[in-house]
Amino acid sequence: MTRSGALDRVPAPAIFVVSGLTLYLGAALAVGLFAVLPAATVAWLRIVVAAAVLVAWSRPWRRRWTRRDLAVATAFGACLAAMNITFYVAIEHLPLGTAVAIEFVGPVVVAAVTGSGWRERLGIVLAAAGVVLLAGVTLSVGGPGAAVGLVAILLAATFWAGYIVLGRRVAIAGEGMSGLAVAMAAGGLLSAPFLAVPAAPVLTSWTLAAAVVGVALLSSVVPYVLDQVVMRRVGPALFAILLALLPATAAVVGAVVLQQWLTAWEVVGLVLVSGAIALASARRRPALPEPAVTP
Repeated sequence: MTRSGALDRVPAPAIFVVSGLTLYLGAALAVGLFAVLPAATVAWLRIVVAAAVLVAWSRPWRRRWTRRDLAVATAFGACLAAMNITFYVAIEHLPLGTAVAIEFVGPVVVAAVTGSGWRERLGIVLAAAGVVLLAGVTLSVGGPGAAVGLVAILLAATFWAGYIVLGRRVAIAGEGMSGLAVAMAAGGLLSAPFLAVPAAPVLTSWTLAAAVVGVALLSSVVPYVLDQVVMRRVGPALFAILLALLPATAAVVGAVVLQQWLTAWEVVGLVLVSGAIALASARRRPALPEPAVTP
């Protein structure tokens, strides 16, 4: 059995839990970089290193690319890069919980627009409420740079919506990891003129370079490869709802590993997210065939 075939047998929520674990491990590693490099540059370096890894792995030059394929992959890469960069800028000026909750507006809009039934539409409402509770939102977002943070996080939400829609088009086109590799390379190249110069210290420090590689592998390569696996299997609305597992995973990991015990509201948030995923993932039972009438 191929690795892709093996992953296809794993339930989508379980894949998201693994994705969330690696994502937050990478975020923990990235904390030390913010004191040395601008947050936006850290995000760009993640993309560049991840692109190099994926290009070497998938060797996208071996397949034939149409102009349409390249256009979709480039647009996907631009959204992916912009999503990461604007989110990193936002969390420099906003509490993390507030930023996470506001950014979830992007998946909410995708699920509301593309949802095909009441299960998915109700599921996204429950998931959004759960994310707000899990994120520990604070209403106090004033202070220097708050306006910049709000603009940045609203942009990040918009790009996240684009990431879901375009990422699924790349996934179902059958391009495999080569599509993701081309997308990330395009995103890195498009944002290089604005963010490459501040990244110079990485070239002179093995410690910084190793940290950047670790962040890229944990926070970009693994999660985005797993996203592609899930996107091939579920529609954009259900994928948007499953994204609520990311803050839920962070809350559970914090409780189990760091003994950061959940508050009552966070427990309610976990219940809402779990209910949303169970509701949206439930398959409708096919109608029973009518008995044949014998003449």
